[in-house]
Amino acid sequence: MELLHGRELGGGGLPPYAAVTIVATLLLAALQVLAGAWLARAVLPSAIHSGLNLQREASVRWSSMHIPTLREDPAEAGAPSHRLLLRAGYIRQLMAGHYSLLPLAVRVRLKVIGIIREEMNRIGAQEILMPVMHPADPWLRSGRWELMGEAMFRLRDRKGADLALGMTHEEIVATLATELTSYRQLPQAWYQFQTKLRDEARPKAGLMRTREFTMKDSYSFDLDAAGLDKSFDLHFQAYTRAFERLGIPAIPAEASNGTMGGSDSTEFVCPSETGEDDIVRCVDCGYAANVEKASSALPPVDAAADAVFALDAPSRFDTPGVRTIEDLASGYDAPADRQIKTLVYVLDGVLTLVLVRGDHALEERKLIDATGAVTVRPAAADEIVAALGAAPGSLGAVGVTSLPVIADPALRGRSGMVTGANTDDVHVRGVEVARDIAVGQWADLRTAAAGEPCVRCGHELEVIKAIEVGHIFKLGYKFANAMDLSVSGPDGKPVKPIMGSYGIGVERAMAAIIEVHHDSKGIVWPAAVAPFEAVVVVAQHDDETVSETGERVYRQLLDAGVDTIIDDRPVRAGVKFSDTELVGIPFRVTIGKRGLASGTVEVTDRATSETVAIPLDDVAEHVRKAVARAISGHS
Repeated sequence: MELLHGRELGGGGLPPYAAVTIVATLLLAALQVLAGAWLARAVLPSAIHSGLNLQREASVRWSSMHIPTLREDPAEAGAPSHRLLLRAGYIRQLMAGHYSLLPLAVRVRLKVIGIIREEMNRIGAQEILMPVMHPADPWLRSGRWELMGEAMFRLRDRKGADLALGMTHEEIVATLATELTSYRQLPQAWYQFQTKLRDEARPKAGLMRTREFTMKDSYSFDLDAAGLDKSFDLHFQAYTRAFERLGIPAIPAEASNGTMGGSDSTEFVCPSETGEDDIVRCVDCGYAANVEKASSALPPVDAAADAVFALDAPSRFDTPGVRTIEDLASGYDAPADRQIKTLVYVLDGVLTLVLVRGDHALEERKLIDATGAVTVRPAAADEIVAALGAAPGSLGAVGVTSLPVIADPALRGRSGMVTGANTDDVHVRGVEVARDIAVGQWADLRTAAAGEPCVRCGHELEVIKAIEVGHIFKLGYKFANAMDLSVSGPDGKPVKPIMGSYGIGVERAMAAIIEVHHDSKGIVWPAAVAPFEAVVVVAQHDDETVSETGERVYRQLLDAGVDTIIDDRPVRAGVKFSDTELVGIPFRVTIGKRGLASGTVEVTDRATSETVAIPLDDVAEHVRKAVARAISGHS
C-alpha cells in the first residue's frame, strides 16, 4: 500500500510519468473488476440458464456457420440418430467411438446440459468439477482397479506412477468428502458435467455407444438409510422432470447395480428398436425391469404331474448322440420343462455347477450378482471333463459333492426330473432335486421371457428394446468404507455417511431424442433442445426487398427472445427448405415475394408440417408464442 502514496511514487526514485502510468493501470484494473462483477451479476446468469453463452445477441447466419450437410445417408451409419447426426452436419467421426461435435451439436448439447443443470439445482445439488485423470490408489482401495478390467484406460506418467482415465468418479468424490467432519454438514449432493472414457469393445451407433462422452454424474452423502432414500427420491423426481423436458419418454426400470455395488438401482430407458437393452415390462401394473434384473411369477409345482415321473432313485438310460435340450425332449419323452440344464462356470477361479430348468435361459448378470463373483467365465471343455468325467451334453449335478452348486428356484421342490449322468451319452430320470442334488445356494438365475406372468400382478409380460439414458444407484457404504470416510455423529461418535450415485449420458440423451423425434425428412428436435428455435429463410436471395425484409424479421425475432438463425445463402429456396427440415429446426419463417405482396410471411411447424400465413408485423410475436407453447408442452 506504500506505493499509493505520492511521496513514494514521485520521490522514491520513480519518474513522474511512471507514477502516472501505475496509477492509471491500477484504476483500469479496478474498473475491469467492477465491470466483470456487473457482467457476472447481470448477464451471465441468463446466459448460463439458457445453456448458451450470449448467443441470442450474436448474428448467426447459415452462410457463415459450419453446417456440412450431406445429400445421401452415410453408408456406415445404421441407427437413425447416427445417420441423421452425420447427414445433418452435427458430428464427424475421428476414430471408432470418438466424435467431434460440430457447431449445431454443441448448441444442442449446451441446451441439454442447461435443462439437466436446472433440475439438479432445483433439488439443492451443488455443481463441482473433478479431474478426468486419476491416480490408481483410490481405485485400488475400492477394489475396482482390477474389477473394471479392460474397460478402463490406464497409463503411466514419466515417474512410473499408475494412472487411469476416469470412467466414473465414485472413488474421487468419496475422497473429496473426507473433508466433511460433522453430521451437521449432511446431507450433501454434488454433481458435475465431465468427460468419461471407457474402452468399449464394440463402440457403435454414433453417440449411443462411444468411448468418450459427457456424463452428468451426481453423488449424495447422507447420515442414514432414510436420508439416502430421500436423496434417491429427489433424483428420481429430477430425472423424471428432466427427461420430460428433453422430449424423452423415459420409463423407470429396476436394474442391476453391477460394478457399482450397493442395494438398489433404477435405470431410465427410452423405448426404441435401436436400443441395446431388453426391458421386461407389464403394461397392466407398470412393472418394468432390465432383463438382467427382471423376474416373472413361477406357477406352483404340480406335485401330481411330478409324481407320474417320480422314482425311488435316479435311473440311468442311454442317450447316444444327445447333446441338446431339444435332442432329449424329442427322442426320450423328456419335455424341456422336465429337464435340469447343467451349466459349468468358473467363479473367481472356482468351478461351479449352475442349474436352471431346461426351458429356461441363464441370465449371467444374475449369477454374478447372486454370487458376488468378480471374475466369471464359462468353463472350458477340458476343465469340465477333468472335473465331471463327461463332455457338455451329458452333464448333471446328481451325487456331485466336490463342486459348489447354485440353482434357480424353478427347480425347488421338483421331482421326476431328467438330467445328465456325467457319463457321455447317458442321462438319468426320476431325479428329485432335494433328495439327489446338494444345492448350496438358491438364487433367481433365469431370464424372464415375454408371455410369462408378471411378478406383481400376474398379467402377461412383454419384452421391448430400449436405450438406457439415465441410472440412479443406492451405493450404500462401499466407497465410504474404502476411503475411510466418516463424520462425527449426534452423539459424538464416528458415523459413516451412506452414498448414492446418479448419472445421465449427455450425448446419449441427444441421440435418444433423435431416435424418438425424426421422420423421413430428417430430425424433428423438440423446441427446448433444438440448436435454434426458428430459422428465417430468405426465399429469393437476389431480391433486395425480400433480403431486407428477411433481415428485419430476423432482428425482430432476436429482439423477441427467439433463438434464431437466418439462411441467407445464395442457393435455391428448395435447398434451404430441405436443409432446415434435415437439421430439424422447429419453426421456419419463409420470406418470399409472393407473401410480401400480400403483407404476409409463411410460418411452418417442423413437427406438424403445417404452414400458416402471418401478417408481417405480427410474425415475431406469433413465433415467440409458438416456441413458448412448444417448450411448455401445450399446443
